[in-house]
Amino acid sequence: MDPRVITDMFVLGLPIAEKILRTVIIYFFIVVGLRLAGKRELAQLNPLDFTVLLTLANAVQNSIIGDDVSVTGGVISASTLLLVNYGMVRFVFEHPKLEHLAEGAPAVLIEGGRLRPDRLRRELVSEAELESAARRQGFASLAEVERAVLEPGGTLSFQGRVPSAEEARFSEVMDRLERIASELVALRSR
Repeated sequence: MDPRVITDMFVLGLPIAEKILRTVIIYFFIVVGLRLAGKRELAQLNPLDFTVLLTLANAVQNSIIGDDVSVTGGVISASTLLLVNYGMVRFVFEHPKLEHLAEGAPAVLIEGGRLRPDRLRRELVSEAELESAARRQGFASLAEVERAVLEPGGTLSFQGRVPSAEEARFSEVMDRLERIASELVALRSR
């Protein structure tokens, strides 16, 4: 076996401190960038959003690795990313005020059964995307939704409409009328 193979795989092309610093800088850049890009980039991925995230990963790869393509360098970078992320998650968890700053606030897209077009526009969520997400959660249409919230992590949560007393009574009366009508049909057919 050629000794250069071992050297190329395991000997760092950059000092360890530079490798770690590059990774930390890129980590924070991506966190801030995704925070500024909005919630939909995180969970509600359409093909365009997915392409951007893949391209972003590729774009910052060279910034992290520099001239170092060794396995050791990759392990150091990956370990640094995991450790920094773990530290940030713990730090934000222990400081709830920072959690709001880091993750943002939920955005109410439907309130009181009424669509909020201004909020949809601000969060870049189309009515069709919202309706599709509602169907995935068991709603036939947005008319059945009392409240829809785009959570800081990018997920959409829905709360169904509770019929008013008048609507419930109307539905009950209609059900009774249908039963009576079917009983009449059954009696006439005898």
